[in-house]
Amino acid sequence: MNPLATLLIEHFNLPPDAWAQAIAIKEEKGGQPLRILMKQHNLDEIDLLETLGQLVQMEVVRTLSPEIQTDFTASIAIAFLKKNSMVPVASQDDVYIAINDPFNFQALDDLRTLLGWSGVRPVLCPLAAITTAINFAYDMTQDSAEEVMQDIDSEDPEALFSEIEETGDLLDDTSDAPVIRLVNLMFSQAVRDNASDIHIEPYQNSLKIRQRLDGILYDMLSPPKHVQSALISRIKIMANLNIAEKRLPQDGRIELKVGNKDVDIRVSTLPTSFGERVVLRLLDKSSVLITLTELGMPDDRFIPFTEQIKAANGIVLVTGPTGSGKTTTLYAALTSINNTDINIITVEDPVEYRISGIGQVQVNPKINLTFASGLRSIVRQDPDVILIGEIRDTETAEIAIQSALTGHLVFSTLHTNDAASAITRLIDMGIEPFLLSSSINAILAQRLVRIICPHCKEAYTPDPEALLKLGITSDEASPRQAYRGNGCAKCHHTGYKGRCGIFELLLMNREMKHLILTTANSNDIKELAIKNGMITLRQDGATKVFQGITTIEEVYRVSKE
Repeated sequence: MNPLATLLIEHFNLPPDAWAQAIAIKEEKGGQPLRILMKQHNLDEIDLLETLGQLVQMEVVRTLSPEIQTDFTASIAIAFLKKNSMVPVASQDDVYIAINDPFNFQALDDLRTLLGWSGVRPVLCPLAAITTAINFAYDMTQDSAEEVMQDIDSEDPEALFSEIEETGDLLDDTSDAPVIRLVNLMFSQAVRDNASDIHIEPYQNSLKIRQRLDGILYDMLSPPKHVQSALISRIKIMANLNIAEKRLPQDGRIELKVGNKDVDIRVSTLPTSFGERVVLRLLDKSSVLITLTELGMPDDRFIPFTEQIKAANGIVLVTGPTGSGKTTTLYAALTSINNTDINIITVEDPVEYRISGIGQVQVNPKINLTFASGLRSIVRQDPDVILIGEIRDTETAEIAIQSALTGHLVFSTLHTNDAASAITRLIDMGIEPFLLSSSINAILAQRLVRIICPHCKEAYTPDPEALLKLGITSDEASPRQAYRGNGCAKCHHTGYKGRCGIFELLLMNREMKHLILTTANSNDIKELAIKNGMITLRQDGATKVFQGITTIEEVYRVSKE
């Protein structure tokens, strides 16, 4: 019997016939017997590797450093390494071959021969760590944009129409067609950089590709103008759009796998004077939903906000411009209250994250499924909590308020500059003030500010004029220091890495309800809220400046009044 099979039977109580079944599955469908057995019998991979390591006297390494040399990518096919679950690791400190199956002798010897690494020791490593290292190495060594664009002129037009596998890994695509390689490079680079959007912008004599990182657009590539038509056609084919229609806007969707990430891409095309402009919104489906505690909300707002999202009825609004994280906050709120005791239904455009245990409805105007029509149907589904993606019109606002007044808890978003302006906006829509005062529980306004890169962060004494922009006098600032990022390779020389929120929370009390009944002036509402203890966006931003989280410029940029 195979030594691995014997080990599994003796140490992990594997049924004697399981190995034969795994071999049969391998011959029929492919795969590795060890992976098949782990999946079928729920064997713990780390425990198994530790036991195997003792048996074959082999070291077990749980993680692999991303700082590995990638020279091997020129001579070793990515498919060979993925099929055999192994990767050569050469760093400044050590050289070894990480493997997942110690009994795959033939593939190990072949890899040693191809690399000229005779005698280099193998170590056992979890499959996920090996896969990540392989993807990282090949992603880092993808064709440079310049090399791809040099080949563009010899493009075969037919190659544009090659099928793209929905489940295939983009990094495995070995197509020789330069435009296809350019599109693959564009997507893989954007995913690696954690970009949220890609913009393809045609101008009279040029074509520009930009990506949005942490809310700011940066230049990515500048292909020659004659590539424009082929590049956009390739993206349209991937999104199942009509490549012949260039006069009307189109919307589509692409599902890709880049390395170990599943990426959902929303595609929007718009005809302009110099050709079609394309915007691609990237959503990493493998990313984990953020929790309420991870939003970075200070306790003086976190505790009352948590109380409001657990209320029996009423409306909780989150306001801010596009891209300020409103939906993320509402998803975090839903996740925190989601349990078997309550029925939660959402109506969204689009459904960005799938949440287990929650009914999610996708808006589809083509079949007259709007926020308002969807909301009417949802109310008849006996919900306890309703999430409306956005209040866009009077009809949706009226149904939301009626739902809140009839015993439902309603979450929604609104595009306004601050919390007080949400009241004014709803009154402008035609909602009666007495309905607002009796239905709204809380309004949270938020913005996203970029976080200073920890690798190039430095302290400095801020300019008094810059502090005054945030409403801080020099006396209040002294002797505290502000911080900024110098720019380094880790943050793409921007000085920032990641984002966090700044928040202002307007809570309803008797005095506030009375004021809403008598005025729609947002300045009066804001003054009363501040008098009642509301921390404004600027004040929260100033606090984060002196905590060394963000910069004065960032807070001023996102909270212009």
